[in-house]
Amino acid sequence: MAFVDQIGALRENEAGPRYMRLQKLIRHAVDSRRLAAGAALPSERDLCEEYGLSRVTIRKAIDGLVEEGLLERRQGAGTFVSENLQKASSGRVEKSFSALSSFSEDMMARGRKPGNKWIDRSEGLVTPEESLSLGLSPGSKVYRFQRIRYADGVTMALEGATVPGWGLPSVATVENSLYTALQQAGHRPVRALQRVRAIGFPAEMADLLGIAAGDPCLFIERRAFLPDGRVIEITHSYYRGDAYDLVAELSEI
Repeated sequence: MAFVDQIGALRENEAGPRYMRLQKLIRHAVDSRRLAAGAALPSERDLCEEYGLSRVTIRKAIDGLVEEGLLERRQGAGTFVSENLQKASSGRVEKSFSALSSFSEDMMARGRKPGNKWIDRSEGLVTPEESLSLGLSPGSKVYRFQRIRYADGVTMALEGATVPGWGLPSVATVENSLYTALQQAGHRPVRALQRVRAIGFPAEMADLLGIAAGDPCLFIERRAFLPDGRVIEITHSYYRGDAYDLVAELSEI
């Protein structure tokens, strides 16, 4: 049986990068026991042929699943479903800093259903602070999005994003994924600068997420850029520290 018949084919109408969609298929196959612990995966070359994807895309998908602990590489033998799936099924989410992706894409790639509760979705004029971060002139139009983010119905984060008015046709174009709307408008970011701080959840935010004030929080500030260097997004996110692990790939300079 071909691997694509065993775990399913990629759907072209599904949102998100192809490597994330392949990861989602493999996760679902493991969760449903169609891929048992210890099962071997085909070689990268065979996966390229079966899915019509590049070697780089296949490797990126596999690398991410190895990083999570769902798959493991064995020297000289290949890639296998991990014998110890406790980490992969613990309910915590590992957010990789090596890939620029949206919350919705992260959750879908992990086989989890993303959800939103909108707090604010509005059009306004840029503030002085936003003007500096976005490189906009005073009086410029911006769109603001603030929402609670869910995974499988569980609160995960409180997120606030600001996008320059030229970046989207209207505020209503963002329904679930901001990056999907930006991509459709031809303005999906290609790189970002992020800063992370560990803080305790303020009482008001904790109440929105249904957790206790002072619970651990990962505060992430992001400024995202287009290929021409223009800033397309500034985001302030407050992630639950009990639900997220941040993972970064390091290499020798």
